[in-house]
Amino acid sequence: MKSPQQPTAEPVYADRAYRSISGIAAGVLLLALTGWIGGDALVRGEGLTPWIALAGLLVLVPLIVAFTLRPAVFANDDRLRIRNPFRTIVLPWQTVSDVRAAYSSEVFTEDGAKYQLWAVPVSLRQRKTAARRRSRAAAGDSSRLGPGGAPAGGASHVAPGDRTIAELRELSEQAAHRPTAKGEPQVRWAYEIAGPVVVGALALVVLLAVG
Repeated sequence: MKSPQQPTAEPVYADRAYRSISGIAAGVLLLALTGWIGGDALVRGEGLTPWIALAGLLVLVPLIVAFTLRPAVFANDDRLRIRNPFRTIVLPWQTVSDVRAAYSSEVFTEDGAKYQLWAVPVSLRQRKTAARRRSRAAAGDSSRLGPGGAPAGGASHVAPGDRTIAELRELSEQAAHRPTAKGEPQVRWAYEIAGPVVVGALALVVLLAVG
């Protein structure tokens, strides 16, 4: 007797990752500058200066990491994971009501909550540039037409932030009826960032008061 056929499992795809390249570059530069200045104060400082420098580094380094290197958005067929400076939010797609970008990128849930996507910045300058390219393409500039008369470089006609939002919205719509896209939103605070900042700030206050 043949055994009953097992249902075929759906393939699991890796998360799509979205990050701000300019934010990462700025973070690396700021960390290098902070390390240089703080390290010099630690080595050459006298009296309370090295301790003040150490407390300052405890405050500045986590904050730089939080606002430049940490922000990211991860999306797959089932969920959206948002890593903001001080929180990580996990949203199964069926809890998401809308993803949009006005002056900032935001995701809205069915229960009315709103979360900002720090890793997907909105640039009005890039929007204006993309709008000009669309206008030129619509005007029939033959030098910018690709094969068959289609506008060449179609992706360049949309600002990067808006393109990311469109991809996330498409994933949300595709997951509308997926049984694996259900669940409750989860929010976790980044204590690994907040902890050193609080300790460093308290130490800085004490040292400045003593000095």
